Amino acid sequence: MLAALTFNTAENLPVGLLELISEDLRVSLSAVGLLVTGYGVTVAIASVPIAHVVRAVPRRHVLTGLLAALVVSSLIAALATSYWLLLGARLLTALAQALFWAVMGPVAVGLFAPKVRGRVVGALSVAGSLALVLGVPAGSWLGQQSNWQVPIATLAALGLVCLVTVSVLLPTSRPEEEPAAYASSPDVRRFRTVPAAGTLSATGAFTGYTYIVTFLGDVSGFSPRAVSALFVVFGVACLAGVSITGAFLDRFPQTALAAAVATQAVGMLALYAFGAHPVAAVVFLMLMGGALGPVFMTTQNAMLHCAPGRTDIARTSPWRRTPAPTTPG
Repeated sequence: MLAALTFNTAENLPVGLLELISEDLRVSLSAVGLLVTGYGVTVAIASVPIAHVVRAVPRRHVLTGLLAALVVSSLIAALATSYWLLLGARLLTALAQALFWAVMGPVAVGLFAPKVRGRVVGALSVAGSLALVLGVPAGSWLGQQSNWQVPIATLAALGLVCLVTVSVLLPTSRPEEEPAAYASSPDVRRFRTVPAAGTLSATGAFTGYTYIVTFLGDVSGFSPRAVSALFVVFGVACLAGVSITGAFLDRFPQTALAAAVATQAVGMLALYAFGAHPVAAVVFLMLMGGALGPVFMTTQNAMLHCAPGRTDIARTSPWRRTPAPTTPG
């Protein structure tokens, strides 16, 4: 759970440090935005090839290597004195995250009985959602109090804690012998539908999230300080969404997925239609945030149930992190 929080914070942290990085490295905001876009593109492209390369490696060794890459890349990023070195470090982190979520899910749920696996997916999603509620806001605040390198170095420290814990405590077994290595109800037709829905939802969600600062400022009329507060509101809504969904995921997995996708669509369409009104903007921003985490967790849960082959390979589908095209500015 701590590793999920750390990886998700690492992914989104530049959104809260845009101006600091731009001023320090003397590059445009759009160039800094590539730190997010390039990250997403790398995850989408690299996830499947990397998963196949390490498909026979014990999961404990894989997770140890991924967390080591997170620590090293975060240290390089924290020490970077040029934009290109920072971008290279970000891409190394992205390569690690490309495989992390695919491997981590089956390993974690395999430690528990099948009847509670939905709750385990929910717990992992809560941890990931805390990146928006706690990780990114805390990192942004820390950067404002010091410099942008400090929160990135902090991520390296958190990654080191995860690295030591996993390498010491996680059992070692062959990937095909993991309890959750294969789906409980393989279904090729459903498997094709789930990633397709997840891809479309993720594309909309992360594109919208990339532009949300500009939208709330220019369209809804919020001040920069208010926008920062709304980021926390967005994260809290996301956390509430995954907490509520997790309680029903084991009993109503298909309904939970459909409800999450529908809620996201309503929230984003309504934000577009009524976003010029501040009160409406806050309401539908919360609806959008409340669906973001559940879309991910319900899709992940569905993949664990319907994947026709190994679940870790199935979970590397590009929908996991669909890149947003640009960043505000």
